[in-house]
Amino acid sequence: MDNAQIIRDSVREKAQIITGLNRAVWEYAELGYQETKSAAAIIKALEDDGFTVTKELAGIPTAFKAVWGSGSPVVGILGEYDALPGLSQKAGVAAPEPDEGHTTGHGCGHCALGAGAAGAAMAAKAYLEQSGKTGTLVFFGCPAEEQGFGKGFMAKARCFDGVDMMFTWHPADQNVPMGTRMVANYKVRFDFTGISAHAGAAPEKGRSALDACELMNVGVNYMREHVISDARIHYAYLDNGGEAPNVVQDHASLLYFMRAPKLAQSSEILARIKKIAQGAALMTETEVKVRVLDGLSDVIPNPTAFQVLSNAYVEMGGPEFDEEDYAIARKFLAILPEDAKKAMVQKMAVLHKMTPEEFEKRPLNSVVIPYSPLMRQKVLTASSDVGDVSYLVPTAQLTASAAIPGTGHHTWQYTAQVGTSIGGKACLAAAKAIGLACTRIFDDPALADQAKKELLEETGGVYVSPIPDDLTYVDAM
Repeated sequence: MDNAQIIRDSVREKAQIITGLNRAVWEYAELGYQETKSAAAIIKALEDDGFTVTKELAGIPTAFKAVWGSGSPVVGILGEYDALPGLSQKAGVAAPEPDEGHTTGHGCGHCALGAGAAGAAMAAKAYLEQSGKTGTLVFFGCPAEEQGFGKGFMAKARCFDGVDMMFTWHPADQNVPMGTRMVANYKVRFDFTGISAHAGAAPEKGRSALDACELMNVGVNYMREHVISDARIHYAYLDNGGEAPNVVQDHASLLYFMRAPKLAQSSEILARIKKIAQGAALMTETEVKVRVLDGLSDVIPNPTAFQVLSNAYVEMGGPEFDEEDYAIARKFLAILPEDAKKAMVQKMAVLHKMTPEEFEKRPLNSVVIPYSPLMRQKVLTASSDVGDVSYLVPTAQLTASAAIPGTGHHTWQYTAQVGTSIGGKACLAAAKAIGLACTRIFDDPALADQAKKELLEETGGVYVSPIPDDLTYVDAM
């Protein structure tokens, strides 16, 4: 039985459903933990295909799982569908133009992620049906990756227990297994409380919470020189104490992210930042309340899982773009800065074995780069709640090109492209690669056994959730 042909036929048969899901979720553009319509659309597609759905996993209204089959091995697929604030943009328009009625947008492409992952589940199910193989397929609908770390809460609730192998993907501007490590992250809020006073008439009676925030930021800036080079520390003001400069601000708040290659390193940085916050409070005679709002673990790329996924990806190929896609892409190529455009075109022309002039006519990346074990030695200084899953289940993920090369995530340009046929083609490529990878595990369960041994060697079988016990997903919204 030709596994690849079954997957290709299934994805082709379901292509309109898969690409339609991408467009529907793109239009809903719902923020984390609010993805009611988005989750419902994916649930309906899977139920219509015969999956049995369990809703409200980990007590989260927009988290679910869809199951088909029985017995071992158990193969899981992760899907996401949350949007980002402030990235509303009309599809296919190569100039800033918000989509009417929306302030949110899919600037990270999770509309495509959920749709392509659902397509992979449908294709893998078709293989189980036609082959008669034993095995269970589980699609996990995972909310709030961007700001709420939904998979972390699902992992803490042991939603992924019993799964032997996990696959997922992410829209990007390239087609490659995501074999690099990703960093751990803590999300922490610092609320300072002072004493209000008239800043002109009685400043000596005031104790400024805003001053405390400023001093804390200065202290952290000095600390940046003395942390590991792979660490990243970000902050934003949640509350600046008000708009009146002649009133001493008696309240002000900061939100911090602390990233590092391992969770223990992030914890160490957090401990030091807490001391800086306490010092700022002492200097200003204010009080500070520290609240850990969320945390996520570093991503562990599993060698066997990645090799299986990479082999499937190379066999199935990258997105199959056509002239409609290239016409859209050329509009976005035209707005790139000239130097960046020239460098990108030259690099992509070499990769695609064509002249720069030829690539400018077809400026989308369709070449699949195979997995290399050397990828695991690199650390990508971004975070994902896939990390918590990767501590529990051997996990691999890939990227598929849903925008022209050089398009950054979390931009209106990405929103504009992933909502077009370009994003749809990325969905179909991901569905085929992941679907075929699932069949390899159903055919040879020993692959999952080997992957689990590798994971045990890496973690020692220990997973400690970085999410505080008293925290719920509502606190992370």
